[in-house]
Amino acid sequence: MEKITVHASGTYDILIDNGSLSGIGQALQERFKPCTIAILSDDKVFPLYGKTVTDALTAAGFKTVSHVIENGEQSKTLDNVTAFIDCMVRSLVTRTDMVLALGGGVVGDMAGFAAAIYLRGIPYIQVPTTLLAAVDSSVGGKTAVDISAGKNLVGAFHQPALVYLDTDTLNTLDPAVLRDGFAEVIKYGIILDSRLFDIVAVPDSFDLTKVIARCIEIKRDVVEQDEFDKGMRGLLNFGHTFGHAIEKLSAFTITHGSAVACGMVIAAKVARVCGFTDYTDIITKVVKDYGFDTRCPYSADELYSVILSDKKRSGADITLVLPKEIGACTLERMPAGQVLELMKKAGL
Repeated sequence: MEKITVHASGTYDILIDNGSLSGIGQALQERFKPCTIAILSDDKVFPLYGKTVTDALTAAGFKTVSHVIENGEQSKTLDNVTAFIDCMVRSLVTRTDMVLALGGGVVGDMAGFAAAIYLRGIPYIQVPTTLLAAVDSSVGGKTAVDISAGKNLVGAFHQPALVYLDTDTLNTLDPAVLRDGFAEVIKYGIILDSRLFDIVAVPDSFDLTKVIARCIEIKRDVVEQDEFDKGMRGLLNFGHTFGHAIEKLSAFTITHGSAVACGMVIAAKVARVCGFTDYTDIITKVVKDYGFDTRCPYSADELYSVILSDKKRSGADITLVLPKEIGACTLERMPAGQVLELMKKAGL
């Protein structure tokens, strides 16, 4: 089992292995005192892995209570977080107890946010079961839910106490869900590691476990330097300002990974208009090779209307992440209106 340790406001381990889900009880037993663990999962993941996890935790001396939501981004709401908290209240979960997220990014974000606000904060554990959650959302302590105005606009920074990843859980993913995660993998290569980009440029040509570990190392390094997103952590938003707008405009019928893939291509086009070296063709080819549609179905004006409510906006300015070269992106702060102008010049 590989261990990656994150030193942020809280220090925690990320454990990576294959075929080890039944060992989660022992991993928790070695790190935490017996307590009640409130599990949040969804109706696709819990039937697959719920019994394995609850049996392992029970055998290790933990009590469990489970709350299952409908799979999908549409479940990532304040109402569903409140319902989970109500479940914890009924189950007499206290400050010495814990939350466990069993699922993908939606479940992980919601469980982390619930743990951040319940009783003013209790520990939580991430058990990601999608590639996207494994390489990105389970690490770093960003938790949030969506509201009608936009994605992830209500949330908190709350670092997990442990991330436990059994890569075998990825084998049961729908191919489209697995593909979604590769948008984030490609992102890591573009922003900070050209060698990683070269490795993953050809689908199915690499050791996925090693690639996951490298992505987590990059995320760890960024989080340790800028935990609360005041500077370089913004690089992790490459493709996301445009991607989140695409998700919102589609009423989340376009998935996060597909939207980010398209958003990265838009960012490359904007970078070209800004006078940076043009990497549009290189980035477009790679994301297309993974099966993503790089054509944006919305106009610059439509995207801009949503971008104005983006949580990364600062006063009248918006910071875009633009590629200067593969493996090195830059944060470009500019007036919001300029973003609209650049998108139109880029052909949107």
